[in-house]
Amino acid sequence: MAEFEGATSAKPRFTQDEWNVRVDLAAMHRLANVYGYDDIVWNHITARVPGTDHHFLMNHFGLHNTEITASNLIKIDEHGNVLDGPPEVNTAGFVIHRGIHLSIPNAKFVFHSHAPAGLAATAIRDVVHLVQDSSMLYGKIGYHDWEGLSVDTDESLRIADNLGNNKCLIMRNHGFLTVGETAGEAFMNMHYLVRACANMLQVCATGLPLAETDPKMWEKAAQQYAAFVPGKYEWPALLRQIDRIDPSYKY
Repeated sequence: MAEFEGATSAKPRFTQDEWNVRVDLAAMHRLANVYGYDDIVWNHITARVPGTDHHFLMNHFGLHNTEITASNLIKIDEHGNVLDGPPEVNTAGFVIHRGIHLSIPNAKFVFHSHAPAGLAATAIRDVVHLVQDSSMLYGKIGYHDWEGLSVDTDESLRIADNLGNNKCLIMRNHGFLTVGETAGEAFMNMHYLVRACANMLQVCATGLPLAETDPKMWEKAAQQYAAFVPGKYEWPALLRQIDRIDPSYKY
């Protein structure tokens, strides 16, 4: 697990468990930039504070993903009050993430993105599974209809309800959302969701006939993928990647 290395000023403010979550969350922001899942300052990734049910961490609004570090993340409560850090809170980020953190215990990390590679797919009624690795999300994608900018606190609960027990949510005409018990799970769910949507758009753009597949095969593949927990093997490799690029996220 991450230590307080290089962050002695943070020791009095955070427990070791919270610091570990902060490091993972900061790494997610940096990796989102590397993989093209960020949108200047407008997307957001959050994590529930260990040992609490109602507090979560998110980025200081206005910072680019490449500027986010473990120590400059802000801590907010269920009402949007800042408990630690500057008072700038992204209202839409608070609304989108709040209901999920409050009502879905295993959604410890919540990742919202407008990833351009697959964003057009949010305007299509349903995601069509066309390639093997999209089957890991088969039956795990929920849908939330567009309600305009997410600034109505009541929408927070509807987002959580539409996510339900799924790992991914297509926010129609808006963007993507994924959750996970770990940073790696939430990140890899986003990776495969965006790629599934991008592949669907690429295939449909050809206008060529689609290969016929049996729905039972997608169900079988989804069950096979259940043996490979998203992030278990990928997250350590992703951390090594971002360490080579810029390890300042740890501070």
